[in-house]
Order: sequence, then structure tokens, then C-alpha cells
Amino acid sequence: MARGLRLLFGTSPSWRRRGAAVALVLAVVLLHGWVTQRVIDGLEGLSADRDKPARIEVAYVRQMELTAPPPTAAPAAPSPPAPVAAPRPRRPKPAKPASAPEPRREAEPVVAAASAPVVEAPVDTPVASEPAPATPVAAAPASGAASSGAPFEWPASTRMSYVLTGNYRGEVSGTAQVEWIRSGSRYQVHVDFIVGPTFAPLITQRSSSDGEITASGLAPRRYDQDIKFLTTTRPRQTILFDTGGVVLANGDVRPSMPGLQDTASQFVQLTYVFSTRPEMLKIGGSVDIPLALPKKVAVWTYDVVEEETLNTPFGPLTGIHLKPRHADQKAGSLSVEMWMSPQLRYLPVRLRFEQDPQTFVDLMISKPPEIQ
Repeated sequence: MARGLRLLFGTSPSWRRRGAAVALVLAVVLLHGWVTQRVIDGLEGLSADRDKPARIEVAYVRQMELTAPPPTAAPAAPSPPAPVAAPRPRRPKPAKPASAPEPRREAEPVVAAASAPVVEAPVDTPVASEPAPATPVAAAPASGAASSGAPFEWPASTRMSYVLTGNYRGEVSGTAQVEWIRSGSRYQVHVDFIVGPTFAPLITQRSSSDGEITASGLAPRRYDQDIKFLTTTRPRQTILFDTGGVVLANGDVRPSMPGLQDTASQFVQLTYVFSTRPEMLKIGGSVDIPLALPKKVAVWTYDVVEEETLNTPFGPLTGIHLKPRHADQKAGSLSVEMWMSPQLRYLPVRLRFEQDPQTFVDLMISKPPEIQ
């Protein structure tokens, strides 16, 4: 009995030590695996950041001045009809004696006299005409010459600041920026949103376009979008542009299109188009722009619906309202309305991003644009 108790109690500490050793080994293995995964995630993040073009830093030293909008090209007035010359009075021929026979003459050729009456169409006769088709952005003049004949000059690097309001599971507020950067023939466009206070944002989103400035406008090479909800970061969405095709964020490859833009570069591309062809902003017209979206390539149509006066902190501005058509869009897809100001080189002074009537953000310019 005593021996049995000694054996029983003599072996218990050994089992306890073995159990503690096994638990320690498991803890070390789990910790090692966690550290290894963190290192792998960090390396992947570094690789993604390394692939993404570095943001070009610019110092903004002055404000953009308001300018008078360029004249919108109007159809030429019809030339007035040429005055019709009054017929010359004919001299009466002297009477001949009755006895004298009249000589026989050959028939004279019929000639259209200037005194022939001009037949005009009735004033109330309708003239049949077809509506002008929507003009794609790709059809912008390759020479970059404005309708008035003045050569187009790309704006210097510009930063536009906005106040953000909207609704996302309740009212939200924040700030936003649209930044256009030039460096030789290279460009970058950055669209940044901060929902909530700057020191503790609820949502941050950054969309960046990097590419080249060409004779027919912007030619994107890469588009990146990063979204963060509190402490959760969504995977980056990247679109790669090439002459042979476009690699979308989901990995699909689509054929490229002339004048193809991304959702960030489109704002500055439209600035270029409207500066060179201001007649395209005629109320009732429309503009087509091909866009590469994360999952598809499609032609986006914006209708020019009205001209509004926008009250800003630095005075009233004219805003020409462009609204996308929803006929070919799926329910819940994101769309953007724009208000382009002729007084600020047709840059967007108001933007409204909407997924549905209850989910949207509205950006209104908060101060004059800053330029390099």
C-alpha cells in the first residue's frame, strides 16, 4: 500500500511537468506562426507599396484667380442674301412707218434674267434636323487647340479642397481633396476622402491615377484605390493600362479604347476637353467618356443638365451640372455628378458620389484652388 502511494504520488509531478512542457511548445509554435504570418503580410504590404508609384510632392504657393469664362462657340449667323439688282429700263423703240415691212428675226435664246423673282420658303415651314449625337472625349482635338484658336496650356499643379457631407448609415461629415500634379510629361491625380475627424477618421479613401500627358489628353498607366474602415484595410484595387489591353482589379483583361480614363483622371480629362471645346457644355448636350472601372470597361455618358450658381466661402461661382445616365447602370453602382466651373478653368467645384439615395457623399469647394 505504501509503495503504491509512493508510485502514484511519485509519478504525478512528472506528468504535470510534461503537460507544462507540451503547452509551452504549442505556445511557442503558435507564436512563431503568428510572427511569421505578420512578417509575410508586412513583406506583401511592402511589395504592394513598392509597386505603387510614389506620390510626387509639390509646394503650393499661390491661389488660382477667377477668370471670365471663354465664349461658347455658337453657330455662325446665315449670310444676308445678296441684293438683287433692279432691271434696267428699256428705251422705247422708235415707231416704224406702216408701209415698211418688218424684217424677220431668229428666235432669241432664253436667258435667266437678274430680274427673275426669287421664290422663298414660307417662314413657318419646319426644317427637318437630327439631334447631334453625343461626342466622345476621344474626339477632342489632338492638337490641343481651343475653339477660339488659342493653344491649350495644361494647368500648373493644383490642389482643390472640399467640405464633405453625406449619409452612410447616418449623417457623415469630413474633408476631401483633388490634386492634379504635373512633372514634365508625367501626371498624377489624387482624390482623397476623410470621413470623420482628421485625427480619428471613420473612413479614408485614396484614389490615384498615374500616367502621361499626350497630344489628345491624359493617358493613364496605373490606377490604385485604397479604402480603410476604422482599423480594417480593404485589399488594394489596381488597374493597369497598356496599348494591348487593360488589366482590371479582378484580374480580367479587357481591350483598350481610345481616350480611356480611370475614375480619378476623368475629372482633369474633362477639364481639358471643355477648355478646348467649350461648346460641348451646351445645356441639353451630352459627353461620352470611356472609363476603366475595377470590374469592367464601359463608356460613361454625362448629360449637361443645367447651369447653376454655387455659393462658396469665397463668393458665387458658376457651375455647369453634369449628370450621368442611369439607364445602363446596375442598381447600387457608384456614380458621380459634377459641377464644372468656367471661372476656374472648368475644374470640378462640386462633386457628388452616390450609391443610392441613402448612401452618398457631397463635396463642395471650401477655398480657392492652390497652385504651384
